[in-house]
Amino acid sequence: MWADPVTVRYIGGKPATTEESWTRLLRYAGHWAMLSFGYWAIEEKATGQYVGEAGFADYKRIHESSLKTLPEIGWVIAPGSHGRGYATEAVHAALEWGDANFARTKTTCLIEPGNVQSIRVAEKCGYREFERTVYKGDPAIVFVR
Repeated sequence: MWADPVTVRYIGGKPATTEESWTRLLRYAGHWAMLSFGYWAIEEKATGQYVGEAGFADYKRIHESSLKTLPEIGWVIAPGSHGRGYATEAVHAALEWGDANFARTKTTCLIEPGNVQSIRVAEKCGYREFERTVYKGDPAIVFVR
């Protein structure tokens, strides 16, 4: 999924190599082992097919947001599964888990302004624009819930 140009269009823009995808997977496992939160795989209920991932992370991102110490939610859906509501359903499920497990109530997400679909998902799930920033040289919107 991460090697697909459609997947990464608004997430860095560069398809991942096998090495980069493997490192991402290890980073996800490391979040659970060290921070007791992380990402989940999203599967289609009827078929068990992998359709994406969603969860929380602490990436220690370098940007100018005052919210960068909060857990950051993220999601990505494989291109063949776009438009079926999986992202919204997965984010709602992750937020339910976060509300039950985080001592603090606020979480954040970082979205490129052109990623209209993710902005729509964030807003449907209760996120509101907090501030605009720059991340790795590109404009980004910080949302908070």
